[in-house]
Amino acid sequence: MSPRTLLIPLGALFLGALTLLSACGTPPQPPLKSPPLVSQSAAPLSLPPSVLPGLPATTTAPTLAVTPTFGAYPTYPTYAYPTYTTPATTKSPTPTPSHAALCSGSPTGPQILALIKNQKGVPKVTLQVDSGPYCSGDWSFTTVEVAGSNEDQLEPLMVVATGKDATLAFVTAGSDVCINRVQTTAPPGIRVLACGY
Repeated sequence: MSPRTLLIPLGALFLGALTLLSACGTPPQPPLKSPPLVSQSAAPLSLPPSVLPGLPATTTAPTLAVTPTFGAYPTYPTYAYPTYTTPATTKSPTPTPSHAALCSGSPTGPQILALIKNQKGVPKVTLQVDSGPYCSGDWSFTTVEVAGSNEDQLEPLMVVATGKDATLAFVTAGSDVCINRVQTTAPPGIRVLACGY
């Protein structure tokens, strides 16, 4: 057997396969699942003249207008958010009492200064009454300061006392006089001056 006889049957086989393939055309394409995306800024498509053979050349090229189509936006459920209200401000069941009035008689300012002169913790300098004395019942409240001092430099000294004239008695003195005895025993007008409530 010659090599030439071998080539003929292979060539015939190859030609037969090409004939079969050309007779079938292009293989089928799978269908598109969604429409092709079109840009929102798509301009009309224009073709140059005489691109397609057999069509007459024109001075203006035919145009193909593309109108973009978009689907509707998806809708989402709406939620109602709770509203919060600020609770109404209520007044305290026990309003702050007004402070005691100025004493109409005893004790006087000089009597308070004489009472605290030798008390422990009271500075050994010349003092003067800053405000008061204020009286309520047998109690009094007075603020004193160093004589001739600048008000902004030193904090005034507060003095709480009980009694009048010969019975005048020292209770406490200092920058904080809201001690237990004042809180529990002093009249409201004195307590509000000494403690703030």
